[in-house]
Amino acid sequence: MTVTSQNQQANFMDDVERRTNLAFSNEMEMLTFYLTDEQLYGLNVFKIIEILECPKQITRMPHAHPSVIGAIDFRGHAVPLIDLSHALGMEAIDRATSISYVLICEYSTTTQGLLISRPNMLIHKSWNEVNRPDGSLYDTTYLTAISYHEGQPVQILDVEKILSEIIGIDDSVAIDLVEKAQHLVTHQHHVLAVDDSKAARSMIHSALEQLGIQHTLFDNAASALEALEASVADGQACPYTIIFSDIEMPIMDGFTFTRKVKANPRLAGIYLALHSSLSNRSNEDKAKQMGADGFIPKFQPNLVVGTILEQLEKASGR
Repeated sequence: MTVTSQNQQANFMDDVERRTNLAFSNEMEMLTFYLTDEQLYGLNVFKIIEILECPKQITRMPHAHPSVIGAIDFRGHAVPLIDLSHALGMEAIDRATSISYVLICEYSTTTQGLLISRPNMLIHKSWNEVNRPDGSLYDTTYLTAISYHEGQPVQILDVEKILSEIIGIDDSVAIDLVEKAQHLVTHQHHVLAVDDSKAARSMIHSALEQLGIQHTLFDNAASALEALEASVADGQACPYTIIFSDIEMPIMDGFTFTRKVKANPRLAGIYLALHSSLSNRSNEDKAKQMGADGFIPKFQPNLVVGTILEQLEKASGR
């Protein structure tokens, strides 16, 4: 962003501070937008780098997924452009006869352009106003949460699942790490991980299976916190060795979850790493302020496994 005056700079810094403070109060700001079905969708503004009108020049990418229109130039870098409507099985956006827009987003250290019909407005929500839909039907969809604004539903997409199916996720763990795990992992080690994204939980499960370590997965932080607190309710030692948590989640976000875990004397000593696609430095800094012991970008299984082995080495005194 280019700041051209002192007033603009002051306003920009106030805006950054306001949005940053939301992360400390279980709140978020989302951009709402429309796709070709004319329903309203939402995306956390922290994932959005910029919104721009879809450029005319798009470079075709041979053998790309059908939902990948091509690549566009963004600040001198080629960024893949994904038609969100097409990816969801809807009618593709007609770029030839109508103006469309691109959300330039960062997910797990990579940048993508998400083509939308048009942006709508920014809305401010508490995470406890964002709910995970009930029922097994939603387990097969791209919907991860839903909220309401002025009586209108706002659907929050599991963009990580969409990207995993379009771009693909490598969930394999390096052989040397698997071999190292054979000397460190024992039956008493138990990892707890919480993430509302089906794609992220699948990757974590695969990585931990390759490691041979016992693990329990939760799809929301409230349930994970309840399980943690119940495990030490009678004064017994917590059975979990390491905790991984997403940041963006319905009902309770990862920052609030971290703060609550670290505020409990019986849980505070457990190594807790935030594991997020919000992989910029500001979120890493906020994680530390909340008491997290580590921060790992999502969809990098070697980093997850490496963190676990490092903690087990420390615990064993090696």
